[in-house]
Amino acid sequence: MVNLELYRVFFTVAKCGSLTKAAQELYISQPAVSQSVKQLEQLLGVSLFNRTHRGMELSAGGKLIYKKVESALALIEQAETGITELKTTVSGTIRIGATDSIFSHVLADKIAAFSAAYPAVGFELISSTSPRTMEILKEGGCDVAFVNLPAEDKDVKFLDTVSLLHDVFVAGGKYSGLVNGEIPLKRLQDFPLLFIEENTIARRALSAFLSAHGVELRPDVEVSNWDLMIKLAEKGMGVGCVPREYCAEQLEKGSLCVLNTLPALPVRGVGIAVRKNAQIPYALKQFLKLFP
Repeated sequence: MVNLELYRVFFTVAKCGSLTKAAQELYISQPAVSQSVKQLEQLLGVSLFNRTHRGMELSAGGKLIYKKVESALALIEQAETGITELKTTVSGTIRIGATDSIFSHVLADKIAAFSAAYPAVGFELISSTSPRTMEILKEGGCDVAFVNLPAEDKDVKFLDTVSLLHDVFVAGGKYSGLVNGEIPLKRLQDFPLLFIEENTIARRALSAFLSAHGVELRPDVEVSNWDLMIKLAEKGMGVGCVPREYCAEQLEKGSLCVLNTLPALPVRGVGIAVRKNAQIPYALKQFLKLFP
């Protein structure tokens, strides 16, 4: 059987021209290098080096095999590099869990950009509320979750906040006149209110904030997604509470206006969550690099 390590030592000695330098490059002792050279010479039945005052010079036998050993080691190195690249190739499928709004306003551009750069990677998008998305993550139904904050779970590891959400009260249609001046939160109960449904992190955060300020607001209409709320507010159905980032287009064109409430609602965020102690696939690691 070919002892590859003996040939590695031979090649290094020939390249360095010195047992000492070869030992330093190979991180082994000089006697070990000398012994390996002698062992290979015994196996081949020929002297490979001439020992001179200048160091180790290849003999006729050494020169005969040097180029072939060099080529063989280069081929082995190429094979090892290929295996490494195979293990780290950006491929496979990334399973992402998030709400429809997070997919639309936070992830869509990132997914498109990543797909263009790494066409071998597929995406499976699982849409649900943030609480349900957390459950799907823990059950192994997705590799990563992008969820509304604040959120806590002992079985989930939160990596980072990737987007800030500024909740505001907005109005359009016949209620657009409310934008003049400042409005105490309690006064909003005098108008029809549009809230996101109760089993969401956004609604829980809003309720907690209102309660902390001694305010109770009961919605006239509860909706399951922000897009519907925005459309209803535009049509004058009432005052909606929605992240400013999700209705930026309507605010810019003037179909919705922000009400200046006292106090203003706190800033929330969208965070990245993975299962605690779970190994993150290489493709997902590369995708997460898109989020500073």
